[in-house]
Amino acid sequence: MNNLKLISPSQTKAFCFVSVSPIRKEASDRSEMVSQLLFGETFEVVAYGNPWVKIRTVLDGYEGYMDIKHALPLTEKEFRRWVDASVLQTSQVQKIQANFGTIYTSKASFVGEDARFDIGSWSFEQAELESMKKSIWEDSRDYLNAPYLWGGKSIFGIDCSGFVQAIFRLHGYNLPRDAYEQAEIGTDIDFEDAQANDLAYFSNAEGKIIHVGIMGEGRQIIHASGRIRVDELKAQGIWNEEYEKFSHTLAHIKRL
Repeated sequence: MNNLKLISPSQTKAFCFVSVSPIRKEASDRSEMVSQLLFGETFEVVAYGNPWVKIRTVLDGYEGYMDIKHALPLTEKEFRRWVDASVLQTSQVQKIQANFGTIYTSKASFVGEDARFDIGSWSFEQAELESMKKSIWEDSRDYLNAPYLWGGKSIFGIDCSGFVQAIFRLHGYNLPRDAYEQAEIGTDIDFEDAQANDLAYFSNAEGKIIHVGIMGEGRQIIHASGRIRVDELKAQGIWNEEYEKFSHTLAHIKRL
């Protein structure tokens, strides 16, 4: 059995070995959670500390602080091998067995292609992965009723831009973490020409982009508002039938 060893000051590459690890704005448990790392996700150590390390995620370059006890170090060679070999989990929730116990992982976590896989010197076993390829809308609906969580990226709690990033990552698009950054990518589409898989962005009274959702057929939109839900998109914004009011004001629609 391998002993779990913390990152040392000389190590700059690592991965998240717990189901979900919060990324915080400052090096404190009381600090705001700005994002999350999912199982298998890789990052670089920007500044060493104990119990907090400042990190930069590999795929989207997001920076923040994480608990050093949620990370296992990788050599440069192990790091590159895992980045190349990992695949995205497509099942909603999966049980992974490690030598230190059972881990339950969320959709869009980073796992191996086979039932047994290694990350560096650590070995894991998982149930057989789903082989059926889903559409963007079908993958989105796997998150239905997942609770809204500011900074969240998992099926156990997720925010609007984390949701969009996860779904489009499953389909080969590496979007930025925050909605206002995502809004800068793609081609502007008129409301009348919008179609399924377009991204709709919403602004506050000052014109700042604060929300994003994925469009489906018939002007449906799936988004994170209280929970992952499906509502109707009108020219003015999102119509919430439950509360009989508009919940978000439409700014523009983009197509990737």
